[in-house]
Amino acid sequence: MPTPGPTPYLPPATQPVRGVVWAIHLILPLLGLWLLLAQPHINVFWQHNASHFWLIVLVAGVNVVLGVLISEASRRRRDARLFLVSMVFLTSAGFFFLHGLATPKVILPTGSVGFDLGQQVGLSIASVFALASALPLRERAANAVLGSQHFIRGALLGFLLLWGLVSLIPGLTPLSEPPMVSPIDWLVWASVPGLLAYGAASVMMFLLHRKRPAAMLISLITAYALLAESMIAGMSQLNWHLSWWEWHILLTLAFVFVAYSAYLQFRREGSSAGLFDSVALTATVRRIQRDYDEALEELVEHVRRGEPLAATRLSGKFRLNEGQAAVLDRAGEALANERELSERLAALVSVSAQTKVGLPENELLTVSLERVRQAYGDVKIALVSEGRTQIGSRDYAFTDGNPIRRDQLLAFPLTVKGNLAGVLEVPVGRTSQDEALAATLAGQLSISLENARLYQELHTLFHQYMSPDVANALLADPAQAALGGQLKELTALFADLKGFTTFSEKVTPGEIVEMLNRYHTAAVPCILNNGGTIVQFVGDALLALFNAPATQDGHARQACKAALQMQRAAAEIAEEMAWKVDTVEWPTFRVGVNTGPALVGNIGSPELRGFNAMGDAVNVAARLQTLAEPGTVVIGDTTYRQLGDGAKVNPLGPLNLKGKEELVTAYVLTEMT
Repeated sequence: MPTPGPTPYLPPATQPVRGVVWAIHLILPLLGLWLLLAQPHINVFWQHNASHFWLIVLVAGVNVVLGVLISEASRRRRDARLFLVSMVFLTSAGFFFLHGLATPKVILPTGSVGFDLGQQVGLSIASVFALASALPLRERAANAVLGSQHFIRGALLGFLLLWGLVSLIPGLTPLSEPPMVSPIDWLVWASVPGLLAYGAASVMMFLLHRKRPAAMLISLITAYALLAESMIAGMSQLNWHLSWWEWHILLTLAFVFVAYSAYLQFRREGSSAGLFDSVALTATVRRIQRDYDEALEELVEHVRRGEPLAATRLSGKFRLNEGQAAVLDRAGEALANERELSERLAALVSVSAQTKVGLPENELLTVSLERVRQAYGDVKIALVSEGRTQIGSRDYAFTDGNPIRRDQLLAFPLTVKGNLAGVLEVPVGRTSQDEALAATLAGQLSISLENARLYQELHTLFHQYMSPDVANALLADPAQAALGGQLKELTALFADLKGFTTFSEKVTPGEIVEMLNRYHTAAVPCILNNGGTIVQFVGDALLALFNAPATQDGHARQACKAALQMQRAAAEIAEEMAWKVDTVEWPTFRVGVNTGPALVGNIGSPELRGFNAMGDAVNVAARLQTLAEPGTVVIGDTTYRQLGDGAKVNPLGPLNLKGKEELVTAYVLTEMT
């Protein structure tokens, strides 16, 4: 058994209680008619020609006004349903007016047969338009109706003129003869199709109202129902009796009801532009909604560009009065301000997101400026240069830190560590929030600029005093600077300069520093390019680790490649200096490499610490370096076994190293492929 769905929403006009009240109002006239016809003594005779004529003229005039208004709405909206509805009112108005002209002693002394038939004929024709107006016309059918509207109006006007001639010119046709004494039987049956058409139109309009609740639709449904009831009342053909007057009153109520609803909507909206939009076809309603959406977007865009009278330019298109245009203008301005605020807040978030480690200062400002200009307009940024803060010909000196206003520009200081670093210049905004947002932007840019410069300082300090791996690891996770370590297999590379002491005794301190810088400048890239980490420089010696702190595959092989590259680079430097310096011989690198477990981590005290490695593998590397001849690389047995094929060595045999009880097997590494 299917689960029942949610109770459908019933708008106020179709809620059960109000629906019952509405139905009672439509049933009461029929009950009154039945009572008058069932009790002939109550259905009294009352003939008053003047009252009848002026009532007809008044109601016909109301009908004509409604028909013209709806017809104009049809033309403006290009809607077939509105045209058909207008024809209901114009047809009723025309025949009602002809009925009034046939009143005795107006044109004809005694009236005419047309006086009896005219209104029923008119209501029958109008019922055809009513039924057609309730149909869900597709695009093709709607276009056909609109294409035939001039013909339809012309045919109706011609029929009205013809009916007037044949019913009002004495002796011309049987319709101009005096009214018949007995009722016309066939008129009753001829009215049945019209009744059915009004009934069907009312039901279909009610279904439309359930999908698209609107007061004007309820008014139209009521009018169609009252027109049907007036046809029922007219079937009795008891001229000048109360039952006869009743259908005049019903017609009057039908048209006045619609007119009053239109008046109330006009009072509420202040314009006649959309009085009958709710009655239009679904395609028309969608087109109207799309037009209004586009108009609103256009309005917001105009206001965003600083055109506060944009709504006035649209008032002609949508027939807005001055009050509505002013309200729409203010609403558009408020919406534009809200959108502008959202865009500026989004720009602030974007600038904050650009504050990332490693982004160069120039790139940071370029990217931020491009994003900010999308929300703030023509924004400019200038940094302090030669002690001046200048944008174009405008100099800025922020003595108290407050923004500076010049014409339509507002300038805010950019600071780094409390000192003036630049200026942010933005156009003056329209709202009180704009200056606060611009000040926030300046603060965010100052933070971004300071972060970029601080990172650059850290990058310089870290990467000049320690390996990139250690520096990057500490920047990403400062907790790694804590004291402690872990046991890890690594390859240690020790190198120093043989003959450094003798060289130092014969040259000046400046020449010593020059020599060390030349050698280390050549050696350091060899280590770093092979993934090594330089742990320390001690005089002429250096210690580098592979596979620590960053994990590295093939670390023994990479360490040996670095050692051989170092020796080649050092040999080139020694050869270059040999013909420049004849009095003293330049020192030569000797390198020791060994692989094994070691304790790796931060060693020292809370006040001063350093990254290092301790263990037998490191000590053996240091001992192998002292045994190496100048210009050679000596490696331990563990390192050699991890090199695999392609390594050429000269065995040194078992060696007795200082501090080692066991002999250590070592090799001189000469080549690697």
